[in-house]
Formats: sequence, structure tokens, C-alpha cells
Amino acid sequence: MDAGEALPRSVPLEGASNVRDLGGYRGAEGRVVRFGMVFRSASLARLTATDQQRLATLGIRSICDFRGRRERAHAPSQLKGLRGVQVHSLPIEPRVGASLADIVATGRATGEDVLAILRRAYLAYVGDHAASYRALFQLLLQPGFTPLLFHCSAGKDRTGYGAALILAALGVSFEQILEDYLATNRLWEADSALARDLPPELAEPLLRVHPELLIAAFDEIRGRFGSLEHYFAAMLGLDRAARARLQARFLV
Repeated sequence: MDAGEALPRSVPLEGASNVRDLGGYRGAEGRVVRFGMVFRSASLARLTATDQQRLATLGIRSICDFRGRRERAHAPSQLKGLRGVQVHSLPIEPRVGASLADIVATGRATGEDVLAILRRAYLAYVGDHAASYRALFQLLLQPGFTPLLFHCSAGKDRTGYGAALILAALGVSFEQILEDYLATNRLWEADSALARDLPPELAEPLLRVHPELLIAAFDEIRGRFGSLEHYFAAMLGLDRAARARLQARFLV
């Protein structure tokens, strides 16, 4: 990393936002996360031919898609220009929309209600959807699957939690993890369709990431499993040896 370079390092594309490299953060034993190995993104449904060429130059071999079945069918990823890329569907079905509809129907919904729904989603990532994140780590541990890009629709919640797990497994401090997470608020070009027909007080919290949500997820991990290390081993297939292999591969 060049001295003074701002992190995270963005990958500018015409048809996708919030695309960035997870490299550059300082991890275990003072080593630095390699650039050019793991990328995160919002939806790839509007990639242009130029975008696909740009991703091809990054050498992307694997794409992990956290979107649910209907999301993928409604907005298929545009990847025809990416030859030899393997797409892995690791679905985390969205529940926020249905819950939002329920609270909006009451006519008394507030921004705090939206945050409460999002908080439940983050707590579900920890346990209910751990299998999808476990599959992501299995790909990262195997030769031949990187460089790897993972994404959902907005690239902020399911993807944000996944990025936090990867950086935590590499020994990155929570302060830096939170910095990467919050970068979504300036790098993501919010899709107005996500908040269509919602009043501003409900749309605004939906179209951002919030530090208290990621903090709640990590508190849930420690509360249920005692430590990040136990969670990695029990739920993500990362015992001490596997985590050492991960760090050897992705830290310099």
C-alpha cells in the first residue's frame, strides 16, 4: 500500500457501486491484507461490457452471490464477458422487505422501527445464515478460487457482515473493520427502488449502514459463543489451523 493511500481501495465501475478491494488493512502480527485477492460489491445486474473487462483484468475467478432466489431471477448478474468465472449461489433470503410492509401498514412506523428490523436481520446472519458464510470461507481456503468477489443486492448488509467476518478472521482490528463497513455510506449509490413509496423517515435508515448493527452482531457472537475464535470454529469451519492457513494466504 502506498503511504497515505485512503482505504478502502475502490474499483470504479459504470454499472455497479460500492465495489472495493478488502486489501490494505493491518491484520495479525502486523501483516497487511493482500490487495487483489478479495473484493466486495453491490449487485452486478447492470455491469456494462467495459465493467466486465475491468473485472476480468482483476483476474476474478469466483463470484459469491448472497442474494435470494427471487432477487437473482429479477436482476440476473451480467457476466458474459467474464470467461472462466465460477458463480457460487450462497443465498441469504431477504426478510427485511416483508417486515417493513408490516410496520408501514400500521401507519405508525418510525426510523427506529426500521433499525429494529435491520438489527434482527444482522442477528440472523450470525446463526441462521452461518452456512452461507461458512461456504465463503471454504472457497477462500481452497486453491484456485481467488481472486474472489462476493456481493448481495446493495452490498451493504449481507455483504458488509461477510466482509467484517473476513477481516476479523485475518486479525484486523474492529476499529478498521467498522471503518470498512461504514465506507458504504459514501461509496454506495443507493437504489431508490429499495425504498420506493416509503416516507423519508423510513427510507433514510434503510439506505445506510449503521455502526450499531455491526456492533450488535459481534456482541451476539460473543454472547452466544463466548468469543470470535469459538464462533469461527463452531460455525464457520475456521479452527486455529484453518485460520492460520487463511492468514498465510491473505496477509503479507
